Amino acid sequence: MTPQTRRRIANFRANRRGYVSFIAFCALFGVSLFAEFIANDRPLLVKFDGDLLVPVLKSYPETRFGGDFPTEADYHDEYVVELIKAKGWMVWPPIPYSYRTVVHGRPAPAPPSRANWLGTDDQSRDVAARLIYGFRISVLFGLVLTLFSIVIGVSAGVTQGFFGGWLDLGFQRFMEIWAAMPTLYLLIILASVVQPTFWWLLGILLLFSWMGYVAVVRAEVLRARNLDFVRAARALGVSDFVIMFRHVMPNALVATITFLPFNLSAAITSLTALDFLGFGLPPGSASLGEMVTQGRNNLHAPWLGLTSFAALATMLVLLIFTGEAIRDAFDPRVTHEGAAPEGEAA
Repeated sequence: MTPQTRRRIANFRANRRGYVSFIAFCALFGVSLFAEFIANDRPLLVKFDGDLLVPVLKSYPETRFGGDFPTEADYHDEYVVELIKAKGWMVWPPIPYSYRTVVHGRPAPAPPSRANWLGTDDQSRDVAARLIYGFRISVLFGLVLTLFSIVIGVSAGVTQGFFGGWLDLGFQRFMEIWAAMPTLYLLIILASVVQPTFWWLLGILLLFSWMGYVAVVRAEVLRARNLDFVRAARALGVSDFVIMFRHVMPNALVATITFLPFNLSAAITSLTALDFLGFGLPPGSASLGEMVTQGRNNLHAPWLGLTSFAALATMLVLLIFTGEAIRDAFDPRVTHEGAAPEGEAA
């Protein structure tokens, strides 16, 4: 690890607000990755007739427990519950409902209670379960979109800035035309023809999300391509491909990394906005945008609006604080208390 890298890590950790926000966001995302073990309408373990079964990982027919139907067992059905209790026991996750489970026996929407920590929505689905699953799919969507955008944007920016000339001029004109495309109108038109899915939405947003990286990388490459180490590499006969992606691109990535948390929050917000407008994930999917819609449509159930707002606000605040810490860590002019100044890292 180079002294500069150690300084950046120390600077990042010295920014307590950003460092704690990063740890908190990673912890929340890590928990959401195991959503099936936290909120599920299947038990974690079932001991039946001497056998240990794992319904959370494998489906079992009702006949496996002595029932009448060969379809998957409904573990909330009183008949199935009695069959299992007669010869064994069940261990449930903390929230015994999935994001799509309909909670019977309560009005819809129902206020928070011991059974439903954050209440239920207007379709009698548990809000806490939908929040966990919605958080996971939103962050995964943002991460995948950001990763693909970086690959395309950085590659285009490095190529454009390194060669310059007519390639640079032509690509700049193309980007100006492409950026003028009405993204929302295009999504509305396509949504009326094709049922949106996770990958479909990802592809559409990817058509436009990569352009922001091109401008940043291009500017860095234009500055770096005339530096002494690049000229020396050319004089030694190193190929343009090696110079671009081994010597020039690492310097350009420094500026890109500082934008990652902000672009991730923008990607999450884009998915949430599309879901809110009805052009996002298929109906019934766990979605923060759909939860915002629930809050708007059920003002008499304030727990719905407060839950969705708190979840989005917390997620975006953590990402923004993390982004500020990363930006300061890569800025040689900024040194927080406890971090070694530039040139003094050992």
